[in-house]
Amino acid sequence: MEEKVFHNLENDEIFQRFTEPDFEAKAYATRIIQSHAISQHLAKLAEGINMLDKEIHSQVVQHHEDLLSQATGVETLEGVLQTMQTRIQSLLAAMERIRGRIVEPYNKIVSRTAQLKRMQETCDMLRHVTRIMYLSKRLHSQLQGGAKEVTKAAQTLNELDYLSSRIDFSGIEVIESDRRFIRQARKDVETQAQKMLEQGIEVQNQTQVATALQVFYNLDILDQTVEQIMLQSKTHLSKQIQTALDVNQLTTAVSDRKGGPGRVAGLASSGNTAAFRAALWMNMEKLVDALYSAYSQTFHLQKVLVRKRDAATHTLFIEHMNQVKEGSGNLLQDFWKSMTSLLLTEFNKMAENNSFLKQVLESEYPKLLRLYTDLWRRIQSLGVKVDLPNSLQVEEAVPVDLQHQQFMEQTALDSRYDPEKALRESLSQFENAYLAKSLSRLFDPINLAFSSSSANTPTDEEIDGIVRAIASELNVASFDAKLAATLARNVTKTIVFFCTKSEQLLVTDSDGRQVIGPPTSAQTRNAAVINALFKLHQSLSKVLSTLSSFPEVALISFNDALQGIVELMGNAIEPLLNSILQAMEAIILTMHHEDFSLSLDGSQSHEQQTCSLYMKELHQFVQRVASTYLAQFQCTEFVMQSLRPVACRCLELFVRHSSLLYPLGESGKLRLTADYAQIEQTITSICMKPTDLGKSYRLVRAVRPLLFQTSEHVAQSSAIGDVIPYSLVLQLLSSRGHPALRPPYQAAGWTCQRYSQWLDEHPSERDRLKFIKGSLESYAQGVTSRGGKEFVPVYPIMINLLQKGLQHD
Repeated sequence: MEEKVFHNLENDEIFQRFTEPDFEAKAYATRIIQSHAISQHLAKLAEGINMLDKEIHSQVVQHHEDLLSQATGVETLEGVLQTMQTRIQSLLAAMERIRGRIVEPYNKIVSRTAQLKRMQETCDMLRHVTRIMYLSKRLHSQLQGGAKEVTKAAQTLNELDYLSSRIDFSGIEVIESDRRFIRQARKDVETQAQKMLEQGIEVQNQTQVATALQVFYNLDILDQTVEQIMLQSKTHLSKQIQTALDVNQLTTAVSDRKGGPGRVAGLASSGNTAAFRAALWMNMEKLVDALYSAYSQTFHLQKVLVRKRDAATHTLFIEHMNQVKEGSGNLLQDFWKSMTSLLLTEFNKMAENNSFLKQVLESEYPKLLRLYTDLWRRIQSLGVKVDLPNSLQVEEAVPVDLQHQQFMEQTALDSRYDPEKALRESLSQFENAYLAKSLSRLFDPINLAFSSSSANTPTDEEIDGIVRAIASELNVASFDAKLAATLARNVTKTIVFFCTKSEQLLVTDSDGRQVIGPPTSAQTRNAAVINALFKLHQSLSKVLSTLSSFPEVALISFNDALQGIVELMGNAIEPLLNSILQAMEAIILTMHHEDFSLSLDGSQSHEQQTCSLYMKELHQFVQRVASTYLAQFQCTEFVMQSLRPVACRCLELFVRHSSLLYPLGESGKLRLTADYAQIEQTITSICMKPTDLGKSYRLVRAVRPLLFQTSEHVAQSSAIGDVIPYSLVLQLLSSRGHPALRPPYQAAGWTCQRYSQWLDEHPSERDRLKFIKGSLESYAQGVTSRGGKEFVPVYPIMINLLQKGLQHD
């Protein structure tokens, strides 16, 4: 029933308004009156009231027992409330009686307490006044003692400041004169200590500096004073830098030196340029002295701060400063950073405002750097850091408090900060400009020597000019290792540039490598380029031999560049050497066109004394190469060294093909022996000493005696396996003229040239022996297939050597 009533109220348009939270009766009645439907609304309201009455009646009927019990509980609650009211009234009356007994004593206590407080404050003030009057008298006597009593006076002033800070003494006439005296005394003591500190720093008197710092410590203004001193030093240094680079100051200096202002026409005047330069460098020398003086004074100040302790508290002054302001204990590093920053800023400003001074410092940068290096050397004699006293150096095993450890870390120099690098970076723009101009000066003579209008190689005079330019640049930088290392890169670039220009002149086509006719113009040019490279290499080697003081990294760079010249010379001569070697190989191959199978008889006695035709041709070719092509080169040692592989290859090819001659008769052996003798004489035209050819020459000398030895003696030679390869001996034995046992290349159906090419492609001795083994096995199978019962006498000897060779390899 209850839900139905609420449902009707919520769904009815008129009753719904009565359920709204913001319902107002007056507003609702006004709207009904204005709508002229009063009777309908009244009827509706009566209906709603009737519906609610019915619902209330229904609720009372359903819950009459609960309502009766609630009514009984209300009566009981009223009785309890009445009892509580009575007790509260009794409690209030008792509190009023207690208040009457306590208020009067309390007021008396408050009054007496206020009186006691005032009396205590008065007594305290009187004690302070008495103490101030006493200290004022003592201060009078201490001030009369002069500098000896200044620290005690400062300590007295510190106590007076402490007393004055606790109580307001304004209006107390008895000490007014003392207060005025104390203020004046403080100024006098501060002034005296300031003068003492400045004088002590200037003359680096540790006693004066320590005394002045003790005064400021007693006055409790040590950190402010040190900070002010550092600020004054930086300000003074900034003015000195600006003065040294001030054009007006330079103009005045030059004018005074020449006798009057009317004599100076300006910076661009040719007559004044030298004077301006001299004045500028004089100012720079003064500036360097000022930088050193400022650093040494800061160094001296920090040294005293690090070592001086307060006599009463035994606290280090530097530790006290760090406690007052964290990170303020490292004066040297802070000063150095400020100084280098000032130099960088002022130099940049000068470079932007005056091109003449910028040009002077750029062109004469080594002179400026020398001043800087002298400054750094003088500073290093002092020390770039101040070591802490031994009392602060704590062993790791000894526990220290966190505050002390933090102080140690903050006063130590930052290991990542490089003071010398920071000093040099202030000159970075001048260094970069100087290096660029230096590279240009080094490139200019090369560009002039390799002018685009001419394809001629540089002359000796032009190369000497290039070397003089390099030597000049290196000599200028010899005083500074870092500048020398940087200039070394420029010199390396210069050498590479010369090599690049030279390489462009080289001719690599067929005209540059032919060896048939006389030298072509291309070969003459290539020889001239190689000679020019050799001349440069030789001259630079002499220059670099005098640079023992240069840093190792610079010398390594120089040697790498010189090695680049040698490599280019080798690349330039390599095509010609390849052509020479190919021609020699082609001549050696022609020995197979001659007949070496003849037996020895009386009619051949004359031929026994002469060499073969191919050897004569080879000798003539080598003589012609040495007298025409190689004679153009001035670098004899280099050419001979480059020809060493050619000579070795020639000897190896000669021995290889001589072992492949088939068949080889007694007369052929005799002529081949003459060829071996002739090849040694021929090869001397392209090598200093045949013995320098090493294993190749020993091979020729070892094979020659084997020609007339029997197969058994050949197999027993001690040179086999060491000097003479097993494969070569087997080839030599297979050429003894046995019709059934042919050389390996013939057994494979190859030409001698193809077999030689195969040997070049397979340098492994095992591969060669396996190839020969195949030909021997083919021979054995052939004998077996024909029903033969024995092999040629040399076959077992060859098999034995083959097995030894395979085991040896």
